[in-house]
Amino acid sequence: MSRIILSAASRVGNVRSNNEDMVLAFDRFVRSDVYATEFMTGNSDRFVIALADGMGGHNAGEVASSDVLTNLHFFLGDLPPRLSTGDFYEMMEEWLQSVNHMIDSKGHVNPEMSEMGTTLVGVIFYNDKYYWMNCGDSRLYRYRDNKLAQLTTDHSLINKNSVKKHSNIITNCIGGGCKNSYMDMFEFTNDVLSGDQYILCSDGLNDMISDEEIARLAAQGASANQMCEAAIEAGGYDNVSVCIIKVK
Repeated sequence: MSRIILSAASRVGNVRSNNEDMVLAFDRFVRSDVYATEFMTGNSDRFVIALADGMGGHNAGEVASSDVLTNLHFFLGDLPPRLSTGDFYEMMEEWLQSVNHMIDSKGHVNPEMSEMGTTLVGVIFYNDKYYWMNCGDSRLYRYRDNKLAQLTTDHSLINKNSVKKHSNIITNCIGGGCKNSYMDMFEFTNDVLSGDQYILCSDGLNDMISDEEIARLAAQGASANQMCEAAIEAGGYDNVSVCIIKVK
């Protein structure tokens, strides 16, 4: 049993007027808001902490991120208990294809939502096991022993000169005209240690501040909102969302 200290924030940056990001923090949806809570893993047999960065024009991106996180929340809540890891992976793959079809279908019905989509990154606790998942270029970092490590791989085109740019082109997402969406999933239960910090973020954070700055803020015990503030102060070209999971 572990104690989870959770902080989440989703903020509008300095350029855009609407926020297409959303965070699902245990049982709370967070957009243009901040949230913090603590809980024990033994009090529930499952929970999800996830972040979605929507895209697709005015309002459509925020619909996609909201729909995906809401769907994920109820899907995981309805899963039968004690599925094996293999069966869990299979159910998650079926869910991905289903929700991808749902988002794509909305775009066909409503032209204003044509090709809307969203990234998704998250941590799931189910049947006493931890999993992380990723679809797109939102990230999951781990901060441990004064070192920051990116656990997920960006599904995006990388600038040839390794120069950070705000407008990375993603190669995978949910919806967004992506007919063959896929999701990286990894069970990492045996690698979760007391003192770990797991940082989920949209590219509004890592496009604005370096990994070294993210590590410095983590070392100081910064909250999710404080990390968002750092990105906004650095330019805030995009919406920025962060969720920090501290394991005790």
